[in-house]
Amino acid sequence: MPSLRLAQLLQRSVVRGKIVKVQYFEEQGLGVFLEKLRAQGWLELFTNTQLGCSVPELAEFYANCSVTKGVVTSVVGGKKVRFDAPKLGEILGVPATRFDVYVRKDKTVLG
Repeated sequence: MPSLRLAQLLQRSVVRGKIVKVQYFEEQGLGVFLEKLRAQGWLELFTNTQLGCSVPELAEFYANCSVTKGVVTSVVGGKKVRFDAPKLGEILGVPATRFDVYVRKDKTVLG
């Protein structure tokens, strides 16, 4: 029997197919945004239409997820999942340096 948290997460919808369409962004004069993604090594991640996820497994991941001292742990399908920012960057094929710039307790925008 799934936990209450898992049952709640399974009721949520997952947004799919939201990718950066390079041509559209260029036509709208948003090339600087594309350059920032490219410079950070994230453009491929946001333009790849082949990436996807399993909704039940994603819900299970979040239902069991905890973060302690920068390490994410969860259980999916009975298997323990554990990673930190550098490992997540490796998995996603993106740089993981300076990730702490994006993660602030006060959620302020950094200039």
